[in-house]
Amino acid sequence: MTDPGRLNERAAPSASRPALWHVDDGWALFAGPLHHNDRHVHSAAVHLAGLYGTFRLRIAGGGWLSCRSAVIRAGTPYEFDVGGEPLGVFYLEPNVAGADALAPLVAGADEYGGALVGGADASWLRAAYEQRSDIGASVDDVLGFAKRQARNRIDARIARAVSAMAHSTAAASVTIAAHAAGLSASRFQHLFTREVGVPFRRYRVWHRLRAAIREAAGGSSLTSAAHTAGFADQAHFTREFRRTFGAPPSRGL
Repeated sequence: MTDPGRLNERAAPSASRPALWHVDDGWALFAGPLHHNDRHVHSAAVHLAGLYGTFRLRIAGGGWLSCRSAVIRAGTPYEFDVGGEPLGVFYLEPNVAGADALAPLVAGADEYGGALVGGADASWLRAAYEQRSDIGASVDDVLGFAKRQARNRIDARIARAVSAMAHSTAAASVTIAAHAAGLSASRFQHLFTREVGVPFRRYRVWHRLRAAIREAAGGSSLTSAAHTAGFADQAHFTREFRRTFGAPPSRGL
């Protein structure tokens, strides 16, 4: 894992620095200035970190908390307000590991209904935002450390279905995913929700959003990215993006 001691924290750079998106197998990363993102729910475990200071976070409609970092389980509703400062967000896919694997990144945190909230610095996310190089290597270091600390693993059949989705360009129907898991469709949907934290159909939207974000980050227009990822049109993509991130795509893409 990256040594925090060799990364000097600096004053927050200008908000004119463009946001960073990086989508890869098993994970995705965002870093950039944000404001208030309304209540939303993710389909993967999430690590949030204020890159240069604290931010405000509210879990499942509770009171506002001030924190530097947090880990939130898939299926947990939350909202945040960063006030225009840069926030780092790391998404970990369920076939790789769950939220418990990210818990060491917020060591000493307090638990609030589906989230760990604390004051740990995330120098590796700040480095990704500033340097924009060797992101994959940095993530490999972090994941290697985190997975060694993980206590739980999702059911291997569900992990297999998620992996099959990630490596296929075909639309992921319940029938196809259940077949990859070796389960009936009804049993698969029940087990998927229990293991991942969100229903399969909701996770499938996240899978498509990942694909669209990857296309847009590579230079495609939002319309082209939306169509490539299987959305009916850009309006459909925008609705699902807002539902998933609590803000329109214009805020981060």
